[in-house]
Amino acid sequence: MRKVSFAEFGGPDVLQLVDAEEPHAGPGRIRIAVRAAGVNPVDWRIREGQKLSAHPVELPSGVGQDAAGVVDEVGEGVEGVEAGDPVFGEGSSTYADFAVLSAWARMPEGLTFEEAAGYPSVMETALRVLREVGVRSGQTLLVSGASGGVGSAVLQIARDRGIAVIGTAGAANQDYLRGLGALATTYGEGWAARVRQLGRVDAALDLAGSGVIRELVELTGDPRKVVSIADLGAPELGVRFSGTAGSMPDALAETVALIARGRLHIPVEKSYTPAEAAAAHIDSRAGHTRGRRVVVF
Repeated sequence: MRKVSFAEFGGPDVLQLVDAEEPHAGPGRIRIAVRAAGVNPVDWRIREGQKLSAHPVELPSGVGQDAAGVVDEVGEGVEGVEAGDPVFGEGSSTYADFAVLSAWARMPEGLTFEEAAGYPSVMETALRVLREVGVRSGQTLLVSGASGGVGSAVLQIARDRGIAVIGTAGAANQDYLRGLGALATTYGEGWAARVRQLGRVDAALDLAGSGVIRELVELTGDPRKVVSIADLGAPELGVRFSGTAGSMPDALAETVALIARGRLHIPVEKSYTPAEAAAAHIDSRAGHTRGRRVVVF
């Protein structure tokens, strides 16, 4: 089978499309024929060799953790799913023709494989950081870097929960944020003053890691009201860095429920072939994403 792999840490050029042995579903796992794999920042962080305790790596290593596809092997003890079912979820080495998933859900009606592959990690992250930052209905949440996958999810979950959102993004994504129900403004010089003009901020999320932690603390008045998923230096300013994943099965269940109620849709900005995985990582690292990027098999 085809598999995107890297034998050493480094830039996008270390990624190679190789022939590999097919994985098989062990107890409590399923294997899918991958139709699409989600591209996440954690993918290129691991490839670069960043020390992520939740993601130990043995070289050579596959790439990817999110995928959507068709079940073709069911491991011992697994119930409620059978070969031929379309599912999406989380596993390992998902940039491949076949991947083993450790958490999954049946795909909602009307969702394409490309769309479904973009949901698992961003939804788990969005639900987790909203819980950790403690924002409630009737309050206002500031989201720095709001147009990407996690931001798109946060804005829609917040809207469903009665939480007002102010989002920062590039000039090209202002209408996109407004379409998701947020008050929008651009980042860059003077961004904090522009946020103040839009209203009071009760809590804030840093999703882009663009050096805004001090301003987020000033805007909320309390470092405990700020959570970052992208700035490893955030704890130095008393801000929580959220890097430990919660329950993926719970996140997938809530994803399915929100989609079924018409309350959640994360668009796919761009699709790539397996041979274009390096380009997908370059684009993901550059940011400015509107929604998700996926590798299609």
